[in-house]
Parts: sequence; structure tokens; C-alpha cells
Amino acid sequence: MKTQRGASTLGILIAVLFFGSLVTLAIKLGPIYLDDITVQEALEGLDDTENLGQMRKADIRKLIQKRMSVNNVREFDPKLIEIETEDGVVKLSLAYDRRTNLFQNIDAIVHFEHAYEMRGK
Repeated sequence: MKTQRGASTLGILIAVLFFGSLVTLAIKLGPIYLDDITVQEALEGLDDTENLGQMRKADIRKLIQKRMSVNNVREFDPKLIEIETEDGVVKLSLAYDRRTNLFQNIDAIVHFEHAYEMRGK
């Protein structure tokens, strides 16, 4: 019986702290990644837009803003998207950072970069 032992109090405490940290990271960073997936889908969906290559940059930006509003992405500024049009091809490039507080004075910064080429319908 002396060779069989259970987990020590210190071992259990370390395991609880480790898994608690993982859950905290998932809760804090999960919504940021979900918003980025929504941003990607909204930008990729522009390829189905009629006459996209002939639209002005301001109109494309308004269209993106509407898509973000419908998908409830609040912390995104469409001015961050660089739009270039040439010969009916629209090139979108986007680079942005999101910051969130993990706990007390420790923050996490997540950086995203995306680039798309679209012609529209």
C-alpha cells in the first residue's frame, strides 16, 4: 500500500491552474478569432457582387461596412482596408491588430493580415 499514492495537493493545484489558464485564453481570444473569420467571409463574399470592378472605392467601403454591421462585427474599422482597382480587378489588403486584457496588467495582441483579388460578377 505504501507504493500506491494519489495526486498530491501541489500537483492538483498546478493542474487546476494550467487548465484554468487555457480556459481563460479560450474565453478571451475566441471571440477575436471568430470576428476575424466573419471579416474574412464578408470580404470573400464581395466576389459575388455585380459590377464590383466598376465600383468606386467609397462604394466598396460602404458595402463592407454594411456587411460588418449585419454580422455584428463592431470593433472593425473599414478604413483599415486598402482598396486598389485596375482593369476591373479589385485588390483588397487588410492588416490589423486586436488587443484584449487577459488579467490585471497582462494583455494579448493578435495580428491579422489578409489579401484578396476579386473581379465580381
